[in-house]
Amino acid sequence: MGGGRHGLRRLPLLLMILFLAAAASSGAAAGKGKEKGAHGLRFRRESGTFKVVQVADMHYADGRATGCEDVLPSQVAGCSDLNTTAFLYRVFRAEDPDLVVFTGDNIYGADSTDAAKSMDAAIAPAIDMKLPWAAVIGNHDQEGTLSREGVMRHLVGMKNSLSGLNPEGIEIDGYGNYNLEVSGVEGTSLGEKSVLNLYFLDSGDYSTVPSINGYGWIKASQQVWFQQTSSSLQRKYMNETPKQNQPAPGLVFFHIPLPEFSSFTAANFTGVKQEGISSASINSGFFASMVEAGDVKAAFIGHDHINDFCGKLTGIQLCYAGGFGYHAYGKAGWSRRARVVSVQLEKTDNGDWRGVKSIKTWKRLDDPHLSTIDSEVLWNRGSNGIAN
Repeated sequence: MGGGRHGLRRLPLLLMILFLAAAASSGAAAGKGKEKGAHGLRFRRESGTFKVVQVADMHYADGRATGCEDVLPSQVAGCSDLNTTAFLYRVFRAEDPDLVVFTGDNIYGADSTDAAKSMDAAIAPAIDMKLPWAAVIGNHDQEGTLSREGVMRHLVGMKNSLSGLNPEGIEIDGYGNYNLEVSGVEGTSLGEKSVLNLYFLDSGDYSTVPSINGYGWIKASQQVWFQQTSSSLQRKYMNETPKQNQPAPGLVFFHIPLPEFSSFTAANFTGVKQEGISSASINSGFFASMVEAGDVKAAFIGHDHINDFCGKLTGIQLCYAGGFGYHAYGKAGWSRRARVVSVQLEKTDNGDWRGVKSIKTWKRLDDPHLSTIDSEVLWNRGSNGIAN
């Protein structure tokens, strides 16, 4: 708003009230049905839905100057980071998400002249379309002109960003450990409660322990924070009026897969596995932490670009997004893709929106038809998570 607070001080009281009322009303009209709760995110009134688009591994560098990897010979000429940008716009227009989540390797630091500019360009479509967004970092984001902390601080400071650096007042490993709460429909019994909890964690880059090779992992300090946060949210949801008899579902986002992603075969997952699971070489126990927490229904990652499957283990869906960016390795002829997660509230007989009823997912492909594939139910309330 032009003029800032000092301009408001000069307005007579009645004019100020009218001015603020008009501003509130114009804000409510924006965003095509998106409504803000206490934490900035809220389920939609008309549909009772909350939709997330997950974007994994953009590997953005220097825009038009950056060539594409693993595309068909007919696609090579003129293919660049701008193809990644165009795909973002296509997906956002098609899905109109309530939140975009970038799950790491958002830029390819080693090929980026200026990491901050690359990050600005990579995220630009979400900002341009006024979409709330959140991000975690992967193992390539910090390989350029910004440190790992610097990259995350930059993401936190960008427009429309709901990202967090780290929780205040505690010692915790990594950068980008935070949570977001999604309020129920405004004016309903759960309008002031978080009916969906989103957890974001920094899964590291590479091992810092000399005797352990390979990728990083989610450390003990992060797991303690996660479990305490989950426990606190569950207590609030189940004990504060109106009391609920089940925890609000939780979704978790990070970059590097857990060793448990190796638990599946083609017989028990949806999607494809076209490369090995590049997890840390040790198991730090985060999957067990999620199971013990009791509220997590699904975890979403990137890192392995040509895997895009979801498989269910001990009640939790483990999902890859599939690679999104054109300056990332992929598979020629296998379309870049995004994962969409749609969460639906339950509607009572009298028309009141209640807690979460189901969590569904599908993928959008960057093909001529922006095809939707592998639509599936990840979780259903009242059926012990079994999809019907």
